[in-house]
Amino acid sequence: MPVFHSVTDVVQFRAADSPERTAFTFLRRDGPPDEIAYGALAARVEGVAAAIAAQSSEGDRVLLMFRPGIDYIVAFLACLHAGRIAVPAYPPHPARLHRMIGRLDALAADAKPSVALTSSDLLAPIAAFGAMVPALATVRWCATDEVQPAERLPPVRGDIAFLQYTSGSTSTPRGVVLGHDTLLHNLEAIRRAFRQDADTRGVFWLPPYHDMGLIGGILEPLYAGYPAALMAPEDFLARPLDWLLAIERFGATTSGGPNFAYDLCVRKTTPEQRAALDLSRWDLAFNGAEPVRAETLARFAAAFEVSGFDRRAFYPCYGLAESTLLVTGGEVGAGACVVDVDPEALAERRLDPGPRPMVACGVPAHGLTVTTVDPDGVEVAPGQVGEIWVSGASVARGYWGREGDPTFSGSLASRPGERFLRTGDLGARTERGLVVTGRLRDLLVIRGRNVYPQDLELAAERAHPSVRPGGTAAFATGDDERVALVAEVDARGAEDPDAVARAIRRAVTDAHEVTLAVVALIRAGSIPKTSSGKIQRAACRAELDAGTL
Repeated sequence: MPVFHSVTDVVQFRAADSPERTAFTFLRRDGPPDEIAYGALAARVEGVAAAIAAQSSEGDRVLLMFRPGIDYIVAFLACLHAGRIAVPAYPPHPARLHRMIGRLDALAADAKPSVALTSSDLLAPIAAFGAMVPALATVRWCATDEVQPAERLPPVRGDIAFLQYTSGSTSTPRGVVLGHDTLLHNLEAIRRAFRQDADTRGVFWLPPYHDMGLIGGILEPLYAGYPAALMAPEDFLARPLDWLLAIERFGATTSGGPNFAYDLCVRKTTPEQRAALDLSRWDLAFNGAEPVRAETLARFAAAFEVSGFDRRAFYPCYGLAESTLLVTGGEVGAGACVVDVDPEALAERRLDPGPRPMVACGVPAHGLTVTTVDPDGVEVAPGQVGEIWVSGASVARGYWGREGDPTFSGSLASRPGERFLRTGDLGARTERGLVVTGRLRDLLVIRGRNVYPQDLELAAERAHPSVRPGGTAAFATGDDERVALVAEVDARGAEDPDAVARAIRRAVTDAHEVTLAVVALIRAGSIPKTSSGKIQRAACRAELDAGTL
């Protein structure tokens, strides 16, 4: 690989080296795909960068509000080319306005962008939406597809690439500060871990506004020099088969998503559709961003064996926005490593042998150190559960406007001078890799016993066929010794909701000796989630308390 000092260097190198080679293909359900080669991409980036520079100063934050597509990629790279700090955000969606307004207002108030970029077809909807967001009142708007490409801007070497706002699964969104150096380090770590090169082919449907979708699905293909076919998340959710058909069509070797995506593919495809698929070239199926379930992998492998899918392609991995993207990953071609643990020992923060399968998420990526730490800040031994701490050049500088945040200043007596990221995740180091057990903030303490909410959620999902997989949330309520469980229910469950609730209560009590104080059944697709599919338990609790679920 050449030595790059910024993402802009990557764009210019690809344009000079292979100007006619396809960089990105964006797939549309209602029309022909959009396609752009490296040379055309660099030219468009330079033109939009000139427009950005004319309306802002070096180091300004620039808000990006686009639907997924080539225009968004150009605008993001143009910010970096102009030496501005990109701030990707979701465009308004009529069905989610009540959740989006507060988040966007908090994000804009934190980042204080001077300019906002969008496409011409979104200007009017955003103007109406923006009137409800006080923090956007003074922002100047620009439609990048109306920019004339006559003027081009030489690259401006910026220090900070973009603010990666956390998806908000546990708290108010915070802007993770990613410099070009940090970003390039993690891109190289992913390239090595995934064994990617110019012969790789990728297909990605993930939201392009942060971590897995932006870094893994857009910047990594650009960095490693391979073509990527992209599709909108809404298209995948509406018809998961389209993702699998795209993998076949483009001969993708790399693709993946959160755990729920694999479950959704099994539920939403027929045996006949699977028999007609060819997934034999898919040799790296990454699974991350939420707990990786052994049952999910087994179901998917069994369902798509007829399609030529090889279970050795599974690649469980772990990462988070505060460490750019990837932290740990497995061995390409080795499949998922499953560790069988004792649930009772797990409640006491030990990984002892037992009947429950848990998936290991591999070893630290290139240049990273990963350890586990007890509440007193002391490293725990392998096999003991502790908070996962990470150090290395992929760890972000901190949160925007929150200098000195303790999240990024962990220190260990056993490793003097080394700065650690406190991830807030719990896990244990094992011979087979890092086993992530849950979130520190989500851990339930019932009568002195540690209970992981995802265990209760899994029991609820298995309790009744009407409960939707990936649509449950368990959390403390009232005096924190009481537990509530919210579950999405398919329409067929509406016929006898009392039976569904009784089945959930019985399953959770039988499996975990936990009595549920509240069982709330809600319609499919309405539980609060982050864009990457993580259940927002804190938001769910707030909406339950407010009566707005």
